[in-house]
Amino acid sequence: MTTNRRWHSGMLSTEDWWAVWVGLALYVASLAALAGVDLVGWMVRPASWEWTDTLARFELGKLLSITGEGYRGWPPAVAWVATYFVFTGLLSIGAWFQRLDVGRFVLGFTAIYLLTWVCWIVGNEMHFSAVDANVGGRNRYQENDLSWGLQLGSGAPYLLALLTGLFIGNFAKGFARFLGEAAKPEWFIKAAIVFLGVNLGAMTIEATDFALELVLTGAAATFVAYLFFWPIVYTMARRLFKLKRDASAVLASGISICGVSAAIATGGAIRARPIVPVTVAMLVVIFAMLELLILPGAYVLLFPDEPIVNGAAMGMTVKTDGADAAAGALLDELMVSRNLQATGVEWQSGWILSASVLTKVWIDVFIGIWTFVLALIWVYKVEKRADRVTVGASEIWFRFPKFVIGYLVAWLSFLAIASALPEHVEALEAGTAPLQSPMRHLMFMLTFVSIGVITDFSKLKGMGRLALLYALALLVVIAPIAYVVAYVFHRGLTPPVQ
Repeated sequence: MTTNRRWHSGMLSTEDWWAVWVGLALYVASLAALAGVDLVGWMVRPASWEWTDTLARFELGKLLSITGEGYRGWPPAVAWVATYFVFTGLLSIGAWFQRLDVGRFVLGFTAIYLLTWVCWIVGNEMHFSAVDANVGGRNRYQENDLSWGLQLGSGAPYLLALLTGLFIGNFAKGFARFLGEAAKPEWFIKAAIVFLGVNLGAMTIEATDFALELVLTGAAATFVAYLFFWPIVYTMARRLFKLKRDASAVLASGISICGVSAAIATGGAIRARPIVPVTVAMLVVIFAMLELLILPGAYVLLFPDEPIVNGAAMGMTVKTDGADAAAGALLDELMVSRNLQATGVEWQSGWILSASVLTKVWIDVFIGIWTFVLALIWVYKVEKRADRVTVGASEIWFRFPKFVIGYLVAWLSFLAIASALPEHVEALEAGTAPLQSPMRHLMFMLTFVSIGVITDFSKLKGMGRLALLYALALLVVIAPIAYVVAYVFHRGLTPPVQ
């Protein structure tokens, strides 16, 4: 396995790197607040609304609110359009460098953007989102005389976006193909994870010990999971299902480590037949969607008092960064709402999601190392040939998921600035607030719609044996072991209270 690539190859042409550039561009812009300039406060967000009141006296300001104080004089429609142009512009630049069809991307993204906002606004209607509990001395559920409510909290828009995307992907396939050039859930979620790094930085300042414990236990849990998952799934594939070595290795990596990325990286490392990683990647995406639909609700129902355990287990169980972060976000919102409804105590949002994402980040970090090891084994042991190729250590860097760099840069630089300039912490938090909440949530909402659009359950046809192995490994190996490991390291941990 020889390569002429340089260390900076792909910096302007890959989805991973463009998640970093988009995320950090907006983060750097937000830091202008340290000099008293707000460059990101134009970001608009949905407001909580009740449909009878809004229809009786309609005002756009009842549906949308502007984040920054300095932009409150703007009409909401202007702020919404500004939000559209900024995000469309940044993502279109990335699409051009990635050699996508920019025209089709803009058209598709515009449609996805509109669908996202419809779901986001509708999901914030109080009958879906309001929780019957006192929050900050107020009970909006009772104040608005609601006779019924699903009480899903901020999870309602996510569920609506996901269901909308799935409907399009499975029942409006022509429209799904039209959106395909712009339906990039992995890109959107990786940019959102960079924003999450900023959010984690702010939360770390408020609860340093808890954040440190979460990082260390998450790393330990991930290492333990690695030792179990891959060899068990590989052995099942070889012994029970009689698969070839390359298919078994790619499937084991896809199920055990990090879904599509690991499957493709492993396929390249061991020179698997081209069809193998493609087939496994398809299975990973479809099963990840099923996990996204089932696991958050199941964890809330079965383990309502173990929020951090649930988040970490989610990070080890759900494959693909997009589905994991989306499932973690949904779990976070549902668990915070459920605990508020049951106990009257409101956990800080974001910690359960961070537990899921941090666990996934640790898993991602070692994709490069793991595929490097597999490449060595395959080249020097499994497939001994006279024309032996060499495997350079640089492969670790090329396999490393670059969006993790953006996440760490945002997190650690936020902490460094706060430590070096304690008198400016308030300005720092205010300036980055649009990234921490509405921008991050927008990218999550785009992810939910997009991941549904690209999921076609009919593709499971003809994959009987592989699909059965995947389901069996997930139910019997991955999910149970992940939860046990997460419980051992995270049991009893609960997020700080608001």
